[in-house]
Amino acid sequence: MTEKLIISGGKQLSGEVSISGAKNAVLKLMAATLLAKDVSKIYNVPELTDVTIMLSVLGQLGAKTSYDKVEKSVTIDTRELTSIVAGYEFVSRMRASFIVLGALVGRCKEAMVALPGGCAIGERRVDFHIRGLESLGATIKIENGYVHAQAKKLEGTDIYLDIPSVGATENLMLAAVLAEGSTRIQNAAQEPEIVDLANFLNTMGADVNGAGTSEILINGVKPESLHGVEYTTIPDRIEAGTYMAAIIGTRGKGIIQNVNPSHLTFYTSKLTQMGAKIKLIAPNAFEVSCNQRLKALNIVTQPYPGFPTDLQSLGMALLSVADGVSIITESLYENRFMQVPELRKMGADIHQERNHALIKGVEKLSGANLRASDLRAGAALVLAALMAEGYSTIEELHHIDRGYELLVPKMRALGANIDRISDEIDIVADKVRGNLNGTTKI
Repeated sequence: MTEKLIISGGKQLSGEVSISGAKNAVLKLMAATLLAKDVSKIYNVPELTDVTIMLSVLGQLGAKTSYDKVEKSVTIDTRELTSIVAGYEFVSRMRASFIVLGALVGRCKEAMVALPGGCAIGERRVDFHIRGLESLGATIKIENGYVHAQAKKLEGTDIYLDIPSVGATENLMLAAVLAEGSTRIQNAAQEPEIVDLANFLNTMGADVNGAGTSEILINGVKPESLHGVEYTTIPDRIEAGTYMAAIIGTRGKGIIQNVNPSHLTFYTSKLTQMGAKIKLIAPNAFEVSCNQRLKALNIVTQPYPGFPTDLQSLGMALLSVADGVSIITESLYENRFMQVPELRKMGADIHQERNHALIKGVEKLSGANLRASDLRAGAALVLAALMAEGYSTIEELHHIDRGYELLVPKMRALGANIDRISDEIDIVADKVRGNLNGTTKI
């Protein structure tokens, strides 16, 4: 049965919310467990559809997996793998699962992994992954929608990435852990998730240096040097940025717990320039507030430590009601303005030309019937609906479910009038009549 969100906007949010583990980190840690013939346990794992898909991918390879909902942990037993094939039915649904390629080639010296899918935000080719693996000594064939990689052995080498691709950096790190000699990845991605992966690998017994800089050095180790670990994932900086935007956009005041402030430096700088007040009240907690109309400014998305492309849609929603004219330039993905038509339905004045969006701030947005086109566009629509006057409905929630754990309860904890319902005419009619009381079961 189809589900949708119904949101009554215009209410100032206040209260406290705790951030879950980072989706974009934990998925790669799960793949990394394939390198060691042992059992590993990862904590602070959010209950998301993407995590479920990755567990299915690992299970398809022969790993024994379990997820503890109470403890928010996954246990992965990779002592015996029975397959080197990661099938289309899973990998096509989530791009991050392509990361098992590097781990399988490293451990098994062979892998067949379906070409990746995920959100349709633009072309994200795997050329850098393939060229890097070939440099390490793998032979690659692409046929019938699969990447087939084989290597008698992998040998360390210098690899230069034309762009600092996060996925390519991660895949090559995993492959290089068990390669002979040293591998140097130049122009590497510097995201916090890369650092988390390196820390995880080093805890397993790998030798990875320089993560978080543009040059990563991996000294290959023997398979017997690797072992299972217990490890806690970093907080999700994109989820943190989402709740910060929700509080600021509704001119509220709240506390964001379980956040790493250093992961959000550029983003918080931009929010402050818009007129928000952000105060560090503990090593892992922000107090966020705003009591005025936001100010217009320009944003250009960049690889970390620049403005995150995953928060661009939320920035656009905020700027749609800011005082003045703003320009957003999306420099990483060509289809990452898919929220624009939906924001226009709400009264936003946005003119888009290729990878540029000119935003003339309006006084207010109005509720509308909306559809999420991808994960981050969906988050932007939730934010816009919270800021808008009147009721909004948001459909295609499977996109949002990929990256936001307990979205409705967390938003309610901040006082949002939000409900998730099945698509039944009588319930919808009742809600639109104004009887939104938060009692419908999720």
